[in-house]
Amino acid sequence: MSTADELVVHYANYIKGKAIIITGVSPGSLGAYFVQAIAKGRPAWIILATRDVKKAQQTEAAIAASNPDVKTRILPLDLESLQSVREAAAIINGWSDIPVVDVLVNNAGKLVNEYGVTVDGFERQLATNHLGHFLFTNLIMDKILASSARRIVNVSSDGHRLSPFRFEGYNFGGDNDYDVLRAYGQTKTANILFSTSLAKRLGEKHGLLAFSLHPGVILTNAVDNVDLATLPDRLRALDRVLGNVEGRADYSPDILPIEKGTATHVYAAFDPNLSAHNGAYLLECRVADPLTDTIKPWATSPFEAEKLWRLSEKLVGQKFSY
Repeated sequence: MSTADELVVHYANYIKGKAIIITGVSPGSLGAYFVQAIAKGRPAWIILATRDVKKAQQTEAAIAASNPDVKTRILPLDLESLQSVREAAAIINGWSDIPVVDVLVNNAGKLVNEYGVTVDGFERQLATNHLGHFLFTNLIMDKILASSARRIVNVSSDGHRLSPFRFEGYNFGGDNDYDVLRAYGQTKTANILFSTSLAKRLGEKHGLLAFSLHPGVILTNAVDNVDLATLPDRLRALDRVLGNVEGRADYSPDILPIEKGTATHVYAAFDPNLSAHNGAYLLECRVADPLTDTIKPWATSPFEAEKLWRLSEKLVGQKFSY
């Protein structure tokens, strides 16, 4: 499997001159490695959307150190706050020097070990991993559609196998009902369904491409607040209950280094041949095969995708028609 850096060389002509926005760019994260890799392809802009500006400044400094000619900008964005999302989108839409967004990578995500709700009343993983991105993406859609590239990447996970979207229990019911793995699973399912909806609603009419992806099993700071010592056993126990192959006693996933884990990010964002597979779920720099790869039917159902779009509009308090 190729590394992100190798693919950047391969796709350099498709990266050059592009304006790229990515969420989730703390040092050591998938997002940080991705932007440092693609900077070598000489994009016009890399916009770092983040809740923690100080951490983003470290990533920005790393880009400047190796590729000083690449322009960067930090965008304050707290995906747990719909108000913050709206403010961030308004800032982007007001930038006259960045008239288009060629590629949006919704990369930010988290595992939250203890139950909690946001200021808007949503379970924290649901807010960060899906609802914030849903609103942000739609609010800046005009700038995305103004580009000739028009591509959106939603970073999901094979963790979507852990739960379909819980339409009647998406917020869980508090500590006694909360399961961090099922909560995470439903948000990763949501990422795939969101890409399906984007491709359906905006693909044929507006030429938008949208993809979701599984980067591989990688240990990053997204799991810093989860007990890693017990996580494998907890995962295996839930997979066993769900009848997943990952629940077998002899199952052992390959742990990827971050340079390979971000390769599918680069592939999803820039491969020109993916236009024939709009809405696809990707892994290992290829389109996933539902017969041999872990991809659950609840994550690819167009009916589930439509239900989630309508629910998401209701939860963020705004409808989007294209």
